[in-house]
Amino acid sequence: MEDAAQEKQIHVTIQGAAQESKFTESAGKAIGNQQSSVPLLNQYKRWLLMALFALLVLFGQSAATLLGRLYYVKGGNSKWLSAFLQVAGFPILLPFLYNTKNRKNNSTEQTKPPSPIVLGSIYMVLGTLLAAVGMLCSVGLLYLPVSTFSLINATQLGFNALFSFFLNSQKFTPFIVNSLVLLTTSSALLVLQNDDSSGFSKSSKGKYIIGFICTLLAAALSSLILSLTQFAINKILKRQRVKELFDFLIYESLVASCILLIGLFASGEWKTLTAEMNKFALGKTSYTMTLMWIAVCWQIFSIGIVGLILKVSSLFANVISTLGLPIVPILAVFMFKDKMSGVKAVAILLAIWGFISYIYQHYLDDLESKSRKKDVSSNEISLIQN
Repeated sequence: MEDAAQEKQIHVTIQGAAQESKFTESAGKAIGNQQSSVPLLNQYKRWLLMALFALLVLFGQSAATLLGRLYYVKGGNSKWLSAFLQVAGFPILLPFLYNTKNRKNNSTEQTKPPSPIVLGSIYMVLGTLLAAVGMLCSVGLLYLPVSTFSLINATQLGFNALFSFFLNSQKFTPFIVNSLVLLTTSSALLVLQNDDSSGFSKSSKGKYIIGFICTLLAAALSSLILSLTQFAINKILKRQRVKELFDFLIYESLVASCILLIGLFASGEWKTLTAEMNKFALGKTSYTMTLMWIAVCWQIFSIGIVGLILKVSSLFANVISTLGLPIVPILAVFMFKDKMSGVKAVAILLAIWGFISYIYQHYLDDLESKSRKKDVSSNEISLIQN
């Protein structure tokens, strides 16, 4: 009897150990499946946001540029107003900022926010640079052909690569370098176009040089703004949330708007706006709507740019922006009856090729990230089972 009882007890112990082993194994598998599904969901969400921000950049830039050209073609002539419209649409973002401030922060980040003096200094610097870019671009478009203006703007990629290398430790791979070369070449081809119909060929040599210098400075400052924004978010704020995105957009736009508004009144151009509206070829209502939608579209572009900086990098944001340069000539064919030449077609194909090259590099980075996370999950499962 005693031997039978001991044998039964041993059997129960073995059976319990087997059940515990099965439970541990099933728990490990469940944890592994849960951990593998979460990173996959995050990757899909990240790519979806990247696509959304890229579409905002392309739509905002193309629409704002075409409407800006419509403003000049139909009788607009104010450089300060044109620059002001690039930043004046920021009030439409205030409801979004209010909404993000009232959300509960579920993040585990407990970083100490910078002092108001530091934040104010950041917004003042970026806002001043943004105002300078707007004015420089207005002067450049006034004195240069559109093709030359696009060529000089393509140098943003080179400037941004330089600034990102020093400020944000941007790494370069063969695919990224290939993308930069293709996109820069794509924009450079636009200089081969003849814009005799635009009237820019009659500009004096002095005005041409002024336009060239202003556009080159605008390209450099635009790249500097992107790199400084990424640096401020990553190194100073140390928080990558939607609130920071809207803070940067609204406060730097507010500073830039104040500077450009002062310039508009100080220059005396505001006195000619009433006559300009009365002489606008499409009428007073169309004049007002054109100005309003220029401001709105530039804010859409800004949301996309800062969103790409937040999710990827300033270099990627600049690549998407450069991709949009050949889109405008295509749309101009239908809106302004511009001619589509073989050179423009080649420029568009090169831009698409460069864009795919850069996206492919990010795809490879995601595969590498997934592989590392999978190895970590496998190690955690092994520890649980042991």
